[in-house]
Formats: sequence, structure tokens, C-alpha cells
Amino acid sequence: MTSSAPAVEARNLYKVFGRNPKDAVRRLKAGQTRTQVADVGTAAVIDASFSVQPGEIFVIMGLSGSGKSTLIRMLNGLHDVTSGTVTMLGDQITDVPAARLREVRRDRVSMVFQHFALLPHRTVADNVAYPLELRGTGKTERLAKAEEILALVGLGGWGDKLPSELSGGMQQRVGIARALAADTEVLLMDEAFSALDPLIRREMQEQLLELQQKLKKTIVFITHDLNEAMFLGDRIAVMRDGRIVQIGTPEDILTDPANDYVEQFVQDVDRARVLTAGNVMERPRPVVLDTAGPRAALHEMRDNYTSAVYVVDRNRTLLGTVSDRDALKLVRRGEKSLTSMLRPVSQSVDESEILLNLFVPSVESSVPLAVTDAEDRLVGVIPRVTLLAALGPGPNSTDELTIPLRPMPQAEIDAALAAADAGEAGAVKTEEVR
Repeated sequence: MTSSAPAVEARNLYKVFGRNPKDAVRRLKAGQTRTQVADVGTAAVIDASFSVQPGEIFVIMGLSGSGKSTLIRMLNGLHDVTSGTVTMLGDQITDVPAARLREVRRDRVSMVFQHFALLPHRTVADNVAYPLELRGTGKTERLAKAEEILALVGLGGWGDKLPSELSGGMQQRVGIARALAADTEVLLMDEAFSALDPLIRREMQEQLLELQQKLKKTIVFITHDLNEAMFLGDRIAVMRDGRIVQIGTPEDILTDPANDYVEQFVQDVDRARVLTAGNVMERPRPVVLDTAGPRAALHEMRDNYTSAVYVVDRNRTLLGTVSDRDALKLVRRGEKSLTSMLRPVSQSVDESEILLNLFVPSVESSVPLAVTDAEDRLVGVIPRVTLLAALGPGPNSTDELTIPLRPMPQAEIDAALAAADAGEAGAVKTEEVR
């Protein structure tokens, strides 16, 4: 996703069905409600404005009757716009000649429908190649392209089958493959997965994200399922009664709902599939540089009441941890470096990892999960209590916790440091680490 010109832009869109739509729009703009204009028309979309950046998955979600499907059909001219404008890849497509609109649909935007819309008498390969056939592409070339795209969506070898021989999930893959074969920059998906069983639906959502990593399409995705919206969307527009009531990232929608309606809507969302490590991580402490000695590490642990310290280099690359007992051994030996007692971090996670994937690493880690960025730099930590608290409703109210787990008594550490300072290394006996 970039900050370049929007791939899709909607400005003040209205769609009214009925006997006098223009009058309904005039009254809506004057402040009347959807109900008040019902005598002249049904206001399906009211003053909708948004932009979609190239390579973004923009999800429009709402309950039945919210106007979301009408809105997406306005983006490619399947529904005329009563008022407002739609711009596609820099060109306005509202109020343009029919020939120009057909050109846009053929070359710039593809659509995946809820109920597949496959041609039953054509093979899978022919269905996928159909957009290329409309462009006049030769049979050999378009069928070769179809087989290439079928392999991409996991249907290699199924090209000679009829749609009736495929499962629902496979048929929807064919629908996606057909849209991809057109090789348009913009992909519109109207409730594309809602007709599928839950397990197949989840599989399709994951495959869409995998494809997006490779293809970087601009996708506008319609759904009534908030969990699906949260899982797929880079940003989400929430609709109610024809109006967009909030646009934001999944985290924005979940943690800062714009009104009571959105707040109630997100109450039952699966937070483990939405929030990421970066959303809930805490400032890593205590942390010392690899050039610090064991006494500096012990002082840091004592000041933070913890049993270990994270060790990083000057670029904040995570090197490992040192425990209080291991640091104490080094002090007693008179060593100046932490290197010999440095323990690798057995579990670390990327800041983009969703919480659902953090439970096993958290259980297996003896310290809070280290969160690293793409350069393996330590950017935060996630204690178990923070991970659990993040799944509940409302803001995370846990105190900052870092490396925990029964630190040595502070008096014992103080005595050891004092003994080392006095040149009496070994005078204080401590429990050996097993």
C-alpha cells in the first residue's frame, strides 16, 4: 500500500431507488432522514465518500440492508449513481458513455460474485479464460493463461472439468481465477465467501491473503461478517442505514469505535484474529547492550525487580538473555563480559503476528515473548498476563511486566555485588542453577 493517488475514489455517493430519486437526494442533503424521504424513493446509499489506495484491501461491511452491495455495484457502473462521482485509476467513470464504461469493466476492474456466476456448460478452463475471450485473445494463449491462474489458486489439473463437478469452495476459486485472468488492477468482491461452509470460508480468506502478497491487487471486499472484515481488511468502512459511520484500520474499529452502534457491533469479535503482537506489546525492559558487564546487568535487574535481562547490540538486534543467577556467577568469577552466559531467546515473534499464533510460543517461553521487527531488532515484549488481558473487552489495563519468574532476593544480589566490589568474590554462596 502506498500514499500515491487513490486507485478507487468515491465522493459523496447517493443511490436512491424509486419514482423521484433526485428529489430524495435534495431532501437528504437538506438534513432529512432515510425514513422521511421514503415517500419518493428508497435511499440505499447516502453521502458515501472514501478512497482506496493501490494494493490495499478495503472492506465495506454492514448488516443486511445497510447499502454495502449497492455501493460496490456503483463502483463499476452496475448501478447508476444518483449523485456523486466514482474515480477509477484516475478516470471518472460516472456519467460516461456506455462504451467507455464497458471498456473500464473489461480492462480495469473485475468482480467476484457471491454465487460464483460460472457458465455451467463451459469447462473450468473456459470459464477462467472467458474475460480473455471477450478481449479477442487467441484460444491457445487464453487457455494457457487459464491453466497458469488455476495453478495459482490451487486448481491445477481441474481445467477440463465442468463447474458441476467441483465443490462450492472450488467453484469460488474458479470465480477468483476468472477475475485474476482478466489481469485488472482493481478487484471487487461482493460477499464472495458468504455462501461457503465456515471451514472452507476460512481457507478461502487465507488463500486470498496469500494471493494478495504475490499480486498486490487493489481489492474492495464486501461482507456482513465482522471477523472476516477484521481478518482481511487493511481498512474497514462500517455502514449503517446507507451511511458510512466509521472508516479505520481493524485496530481502530476494535479499540476506538466511533459510536455506540460500532461498539456493540465489535463486542463479539474474535480479538485473537485481529490484534497483533505490535498492538499489545510493552516496552522491553530491562535491556542492556552486549558491551555491558554482568554487574551492570545485575544493577538493571535489581532496579526493575526482574530475574533476567534482554541483551541487544547497538542496533537493538536481539542477542539473547542473561539471568540473575548466571550474571552473579560471572561477577563471582571476576568476568567482565556477558558472552559466556548469554542464552538464546527460544521464542520470539514478529510484530505483525496475530495473537492467535502467540499462545503456544508464550507457554513454551520462560520469559515474556520478545517481539522483533523485520531486522530482528527488539521492539517490545508480551507477558502472558498481557496476552490474556488483550482478549477481553475494553482497553488493556495490565501493569507493565517484563522478564518475571521468581527473581533472586534483592538482598542476595546486593550482598554479592558488595562482595565483588570488596574483592571478596565467592564469599557469598548462591544456589547453583540446575
